[in-house]
Amino acid sequence: MDGIRQVRMDGEEARRRILDAAERLFYARGIQAVGMDQIRDAAGVSLKRLYQCYASKDALVEAYLEHRDRRWNAALAGHLGRAGEPRERVLAVFGFLAEWFVTADFRGCSFINAFGELGPASPPVATAARAHKNALRGRLRALAAEAGAADPDLLADQLLLLVEGAIVAAAMGTAADPAERGRAAALALLSAACRPGPSGR
Repeated sequence: MDGIRQVRMDGEEARRRILDAAERLFYARGIQAVGMDQIRDAAGVSLKRLYQCYASKDALVEAYLEHRDRRWNAALAGHLGRAGEPRERVLAVFGFLAEWFVTADFRGCSFINAFGELGPASPPVATAARAHKNALRGRLRALAAEAGAADPDLLADQLLLLVEGAIVAAAMGTAADPAERGRAAALALLSAACRPGPSGR
């Protein structure tokens, strides 16, 4: 029984180390530029163990995107949870971006990057990228509705464009303070889109 438990723990540890290494390398260098041998070396596992855990590079890429999606969304949810009023939660999205943009390893959106590299050539990557963006739009729509937007769908689309533009501008260095400028634009959109509260403010 102890031996079975040890094998299971070894497998779980190997998968964690492989996924952590793949995330670092794929995000920093790009998916196509990184080979399985590089991931093996970074994870400190044998190639045999690597392929036992992930049968192909495609399977590892899918796992990487799933892992990235969970981590990014959990971080965003935690940040939004610290905001107070509904309109502040909308603006807090851009506060989250501002913190992300100054992290040492920031290299843009992993889903935009992956789609740009592989796009239609990899339907699973395209599906994962679209699902991530659709989920973000859904979150923005919920925030827009809570804030009292007359047309939450329209505001969600507008906010998504601001978020995506800010991410790309931050990654490429094409605008100063893209998160703050996105926040200012979002505030203007909120003012135009949201009905006054009971107090008339």
